[in-house]
Amino acid sequence: MADIQDVKVVPLTTHMDDRGYLTEIARSSEAPEPHGVVHKFGQVYLVGDMSKGTIRGFHKHNLLWDWFFISHGSAKFVLKDDRDDSPTKGELMTIVIGSRKPATIVVPPGVYHGWMSLEDDTQMISVASEYYNSAEPDEVRIPADSFGNVWEIEGR
Repeated sequence: MADIQDVKVVPLTTHMDDRGYLTEIARSSEAPEPHGVVHKFGQVYLVGDMSKGTIRGFHKHNLLWDWFFISHGSAKFVLKDDRDDSPTKGELMTIVIGSRKPATIVVPPGVYHGWMSLEDDTQMISVASEYYNSAEPDEVRIPADSFGNVWEIEGR
């Protein structure tokens, strides 16, 4: 699997002391990288999957950027570049993140994306550059099997 242009996986650091822990997920793009990745803010939402193996996908946006973080559990993300002007058009990318491997995934417009929970009670925090407009949703949805058997867990 290749990398997709403009998709970023930002490893995160968790700071821990006797009070608990803190993990910084993202900052405004005015802040230095690697956490300075959010250039516009629309909304934040929490998605929870009650059981492992739950698949949410696929869809892409025309305008909206997504920033994903798994706050509890773990998940497998699958992305496919569908941008005509991208040198990585057609490339497929798989990313696994979770509470034991914290990272923020940056997904630009035009990239199909979906995710599958790998543990029961997996929770994802998503920041979006635009707010969701139910009258005119900025999304193109396709079936979860559109790119073949990408959700299978392979033995190593």
